[in-house]
Amino acid sequence: MEEEQAMIAQRARCGTAALGCAGRRRFSTWEKHSRGRLCHTGGFTLIESAVAVVVVGVGIVAMLGAMASGSRINAQAQDITQGVFLAQEIREWTLRVPFRDPSDPNSTSYPYTTGLKTGENPQDANIPLTHLDELMNVTFSPPRDGEGVAITGLTAWNQAITMVWRDPDLLTNTMPNGTTPVICVTVNISHNNQFVTSASWIVTNK
Repeated sequence: MEEEQAMIAQRARCGTAALGCAGRRRFSTWEKHSRGRLCHTGGFTLIESAVAVVVVGVGIVAMLGAMASGSRINAQAQDITQGVFLAQEIREWTLRVPFRDPSDPNSTSYPYTTGLKTGENPQDANIPLTHLDELMNVTFSPPRDGEGVAITGLTAWNQAITMVWRDPDLLTNTMPNGTTPVICVTVNISHNNQFVTSASWIVTNK
């Protein structure tokens, strides 16, 4: 009897010890897995690093493209500003020049002969203009200012001037040269042989 009780007690102790060992093994395994997960979440995998590099690279390319586009827009804006200025200079000049040659005894009659006369040369700033149509179909490079003086610092710019006579009663109607006291002056501004801007205005024989 005593021997049987002793065997039962020994089996009970072994069972408890086995449960303890199994529990420790399970805890040890969980701890290892847990530590592995903690170590994994503390850094980046190769795929995550590659994705980050791609995202940063795309951002840098987009930024460089925006900077280049901004530089082109700024250059175009500067050209337009300069072109408008040069067009205004021609307008001021045409408003200063006599519509007809004051020395012509028939300066108030129509039609009249247009174009250059003997000794006239609009490209020569030392020869004053005597009538507006001296500037017809003339291109200036370097461009001219509002007094007809060459702007030497802008040699890459052109001012191309054309003229069309208009009907005083209906300005949209084109008339033969020299038949009316109304001229539509147009100037086309170019930079490095590239068109920049254009302007037109009406000049009348007052």
